[in-house]
Amino acid sequence: MARINPRQLAQNLRQGLAPIYVVTGDEPLLVQECCDSIRDAARKQGFNERDLLHGEHNFDWGQLLSAAGSLSLFADKKIIELRLPGGKPGDKGSKALQEFASMANEETLLLLVLPRLDRSQLNSKWVKALEAKGVLIQIWPVDAAEMPRWIHQRLRANGLDAEPEAIQILAERVEGNLLAASQEIEKLKLLAQDSVISADTMNNAVASSARYDVFGLIDKALAADAAGAVKTLQGLRAEGVEAPVVLWAIAREIRSLLDIQQKLDQGQPINRLVRIQKRQPLVQGACQRLHPRHLENFLLRARAVDNAIKGGKEMDPWAGLLELTLNLSGKRSI
Repeated sequence: MARINPRQLAQNLRQGLAPIYVVTGDEPLLVQECCDSIRDAARKQGFNERDLLHGEHNFDWGQLLSAAGSLSLFADKKIIELRLPGGKPGDKGSKALQEFASMANEETLLLLVLPRLDRSQLNSKWVKALEAKGVLIQIWPVDAAEMPRWIHQRLRANGLDAEPEAIQILAERVEGNLLAASQEIEKLKLLAQDSVISADTMNNAVASSARYDVFGLIDKALAADAAGAVKTLQGLRAEGVEAPVVLWAIAREIRSLLDIQQKLDQGQPINRLVRIQKRQPLVQGACQRLHPRHLENFLLRARAVDNAIKGGKEMDPWAGLLELTLNLSGKRSI
């Protein structure tokens, strides 16, 4: 019937329910919201019963067809929600899904949720059979360039607005994590006192969940404030922040510095590479202080810390994070 994106779903649902919806993508927030919209529309149409199936390894595909043929005494319409985390139903699953499509009716709605499908999967017989009777919603990742626009649209939808730099601050803090961005926007709805959120308000809001935050650690290290960075690292550990979160932030910054150095060498200006004005001198100073060879060695060290976090015995993870913090601050290892 249709192949649409999440923005088109509301209009599609207003035109009437299809017997089959296939939601495919790797953005948990958008997948969840699409499924919520479909369930809500179905409930309004009398679909008061719901069977939830998990199509994992050794799944009995007979359950799908059995669910389609059984209704309780208290409901005349049913949602069958099938989650397929592997994305590939196999031969038995393919046949079961095609059979389900052939018997699709107005009393049963199939909501199939699975990861992003590649081209060969989209052209498979089972997808074609489901799509012929229903709607396929393709969810694509929101990349770094699109993130500020996505955040702005989300703010507007929640009755908020923000300065461009404030939007950029949130985009950099959540780094593509739509769920985290959505949670921060929910928090801003409670905190915002002005019609337009300023950069200072945004900066305080997104860092207010802990006395010490990983972004403060990064900024102190970039400013060559080794003592301040180490103090922040110790504060993060004391507050129960997990080592993988700190490592993620440090490794992300190292990779970013390598990329920025390369583009600076090509003649690109710092204000195009670092959109938050207050961070420009920090990043520029770090790029002048740290040679690409040093940064590449830091990444190798970060991999060793990651291995230690996962159970390796060659070092204590927090000792490795301390070393990386000092390195990023321009200090030699202890």
